[in-house]
Amino acid sequence: MLNIRNLSIEKLTKGSAEPLVTLDDLTINKDEVVTLMGSSGVGKSTLLRWMLGESLSGFCAKGELRLNGKDISNCSIAGRQLGLMFQKGGLFPHLTVEENCLFAQKPRSTLTRKQQVNEALGMLKTLGLDDKWAVYPDSLSGGQYARIALICSLLAAPQAMLLDEPFSALDANLREEVRQWTFAQLQEREIPTLLVTHDRADACGCILKLEHGKIESEPANV
Repeated sequence: MLNIRNLSIEKLTKGSAEPLVTLDDLTINKDEVVTLMGSSGVGKSTLLRWMLGESLSGFCAKGELRLNGKDISNCSIAGRQLGLMFQKGGLFPHLTVEENCLFAQKPRSTLTRKQQVNEALGMLKTLGLDDKWAVYPDSLSGGQYARIALICSLLAAPQAMLLDEPFSALDANLREEVRQWTFAQLQEREIPTLLVTHDRADACGCILKLEHGKIESEPANV
């Protein structure tokens, strides 16, 4: 379970503080996907950066982030055990797909190397990508890159997942396939997930809207 309490993010501008995101309480249960929608520039990605534990230069952030009952607000980025998938990036360009998959598993996996290889190859095969095992990321198409980046995120065994416009770089047909596979994997693993997007086609589960600094449930008739 992922929980945000009493969150306030302000943007610092010329000595003044402008409210950017305010949230009293948000709980995302295991196997649940919550979608946060909002136009560009309203603070969606800044919220995710705060959840990850990144330094927010130019912002003042206060709030509590809990994962499975534990307060992780002051934990390091690695210590938070949060996975991230975003529109571009995520794979190390100097490592092959094999090396990226094994590196993703390294911090927390209790499997043997052979078991790690089998798990990664099994996920790649599901998406018809096992023939990319030995190639480097720069030889992948956009769709192949996005799917393998997600596989690496899942192989890292995150306790919760943050998705930042993860499907927007894909063409329409591939987008639907990858989206369905992504949500199925997350729900099968019972990983609480926050999806940030401005595209309603990507929305899944409960839909929230960030507007004028406040996060509220979207009206059912919208």
